[in-house]
Amino acid sequence: MMKSESEMLNDLTKYCSCSERCLFDVRKKMQAADLSAAAEKRIIDKLLMEKFVDEKRFARSFVHDKFQLNHWGRIKIAYELKARGIQPDDCNEAVETIDEDEYIAVLTDVLTHKKRTVKGHSPQDIFLKLCRFAVARGFETPLVVSTLKKISKDIDDD
Repeated sequence: MMKSESEMLNDLTKYCSCSERCLFDVRKKMQAADLSAAAEKRIIDKLLMEKFVDEKRFARSFVHDKFQLNHWGRIKIAYELKARGIQPDDCNEAVETIDEDEYIAVLTDVLTHKKRTVKGHSPQDIFLKLCRFAVARGFETPLVVSTLKKISKDIDDD
C-alpha cells in the first residue's frame, strides 16, 4: 500500500516511540511504503534530528536487553549490532558497558542451569556440549572453558 510521506513519518514516529529503533529497522519499515529516495532521506533526517532514532542509544539499549533478558554473550551481541549497521565504535562502546563481574556471574548461571539438563556419555562429552552451548550464545571460548572448569571443581568439592 502506498503511503504519503507525512503518513509514513507519522507511522515511524509512533514506531520509534514505543521502543528503541535503529536506522536499519526504520529503513526496513519504509521499504513497504514505496517512497522516493528523497522522501526516505527527508524522513530519516527528521527522525534523527528529533532524536526518534539514535544509534548510540539503540546500541546501549540493545546490549542491556540482550545481556540481561536473553543472557547473550558479547560476541553474539556485537555480531547482531553489526548486522543492523551500527558503527563499530558505537558497538564497542555499548558492549563495554557490560560489567565484567556480572558477565561472569551470568555465564556461570547459564552453564549451571544447562548442566542440569545435558546428557552425555562421559564428563568430557558433557563438558563439550556445555562449551558449544555457551559459545553459541556468544560467550568467549577461553572464558567458557575456565568457567566450566570452576563449576566442575565446585561440584566435585561438594
